[in-house]
Amino acid sequence: MNRKVLGPFNRVEGDLEVQLDIEGGLVKAAYVNSSLFRGFERILIGKTPTDALVYTPRICGICSVAQSVAAATALAKAQGLTPAPNGELAKQLILACENMADHLSHFYLFFMPDFARPIYEQEPWFSAIATRFKAQVGTAASEVLKARAEWLHITGLLAGKWPHSLSIQAGGSTRALTTNEVMRLRLMIRQFRQFLERVVFADSLEKVGALSSLDQLKAWSESHANSDFARFLALAEALDLYQLGRSYDQFLSYGAYQIQGIHTFKSGSYRNSAYATLEAGQITEDISHSWMQSRLRVANVWEGETNPHYGKVGAYSWCKAPRLQGQVLETGALARQLIDGQPLIVNAVKQTGGNVATRVIARVLELARLIPLMEQWCNALHSKEPFCTHAPIPDEAQGIGMIEAARGSLGHWVKIQHGKIAHYQIIAPTTWNFSPRDELGQAGALEKALEGTEVSDEGAIKVQHIVRSFDPCMVCTVH
Repeated sequence: MNRKVLGPFNRVEGDLEVQLDIEGGLVKAAYVNSSLFRGFERILIGKTPTDALVYTPRICGICSVAQSVAAATALAKAQGLTPAPNGELAKQLILACENMADHLSHFYLFFMPDFARPIYEQEPWFSAIATRFKAQVGTAASEVLKARAEWLHITGLLAGKWPHSLSIQAGGSTRALTTNEVMRLRLMIRQFRQFLERVVFADSLEKVGALSSLDQLKAWSESHANSDFARFLALAEALDLYQLGRSYDQFLSYGAYQIQGIHTFKSGSYRNSAYATLEAGQITEDISHSWMQSRLRVANVWEGETNPHYGKVGAYSWCKAPRLQGQVLETGALARQLIDGQPLIVNAVKQTGGNVATRVIARVLELARLIPLMEQWCNALHSKEPFCTHAPIPDEAQGIGMIEAARGSLGHWVKIQHGKIAHYQIIAPTTWNFSPRDELGQAGALEKALEGTEVSDEGAIKVQHIVRSFDPCMVCTVH
């Protein structure tokens, strides 16, 4: 048996190393190492609760809004505070803006450039794909970066700046909009819709969002071959990406874009081919193979601790292993759309499971689904009404903020004692997906997805496709 270590990875946010045990040219076992410790949960202990709104966005430069919204939601629960309707809509618009920008970045800048590598230069499609998607010089990059920059003006308008925006509060947003600014917001969303319909899909978003099966998707792809989404779908067929990177086929979503108590995309889990409601109390953190020490090897999140112990025997990652009722779950756009019941994704998972192709399809599909929702939220804003409500912070309280970032389920657990933060635990999306083994020896979602993968080239290109199909964010993972 051979051993191969891949890392650090480029075009991945943060530090990642993957160790592969290879036998007969196939991955027999994989070990995912999150190789950086950061310690935000420890930094927050003893701080004033509202400090979480300043510190937690600094966990990440690309998921900062998601961290803000999770912290604000946890504080609102602790305060028993109902956000102002305008503020709630503004928060969801800011979060959706960041999630859309992340999906766009992942597709064009992180994932597709792998198909322009020299290993594929004998393929009949190589020249066209390299011209369009090669890193830094492909024709797509300049188009997408311009559209992405203009899109993020929405966050500038709604939150002042990105990343590390400070307008997001437990009671809504401190940035109220005038009538003219609401009109500007509508124009920005319309311009981005036009970009997506012209470049990504070459079709209306509503028609893409209405696709309900892989057969329909294939027919659509053939009739819209000049779109970038169709170019990916053709690659997925040619390289059989539907057979690559299958994990446990167990999925989790905390529910996305909650407005007036209702999630726009449903919350829940999908295990053993069945849907189930989500109980936050069933989530645990396992540190059996993490460089952590604690009174409990497996703990409910309210009892979880973050005490670094580098060099611990048997450990190989700074990442903990979150589990739901002891089970390994995958999170992300695929999980979100599956649990929401989107027909195309339901059909795709039933036919092929979770894999490189379906993860990317779900992410691109979400671009088409979110714009119409953002248009609705924008139209529901009332510029002459409050954007933020306020309430005192109790001396003793606790709250959970469970939201969906672009990469999946993000949760903040905060406990307040004597007016200060006494306990703060975070489980980020990539913590779920890139967890190490647990006390039962169960591999994490990525580790499982890599098992059986062919490694026939020095760069292990198939392994890289699988890793990037999860769109990892390692700095959030090790927070």
